[in-house]
Amino acid sequence: MSGTNRAFGDFRASDPVEIWSGVVGWTIDGERVTLSLIELEPSTVVPEHAHENEQIGMLLRGSLTFRIDDEERALEVGGTWRIRSGTPHEVRTGPEGATVVEAFAPVRIDWDGLERTAERRPSWPPDG
Repeated sequence: MSGTNRAFGDFRASDPVEIWSGVVGWTIDGERVTLSLIELEPSTVVPEHAHENEQIGMLLRGSLTFRIDDEERALEVGGTWRIRSGTPHEVRTGPEGATVVEAFAPVRIDWDGLERTAERRPSWPPDG
């Protein structure tokens, strides 16, 4: 649903972007913020990086270890994080992978050129 002017949508109806190997995300952009649902495969490492966007998130499924600047924390479902603009961070998922929801401000325009992965639907929310 990225790049549209619609008021309503559904993550499950769009194709995700491949952010890193083993990391895909479904996004919706507002005027000033990007909301994303991100699924990470088991034992995935998101390498240290930093970006201009402030980032907040919550773990919906699985487990992960987050390092933000010099602080590291193992998170379980319901765990949250806040990353200030320009702060280096990295993530490692556990053996079951993870699903997170994150918001970025300003909008993640750097993701606009990423490849879309057709035919894949999010596993969250779970059916039933």
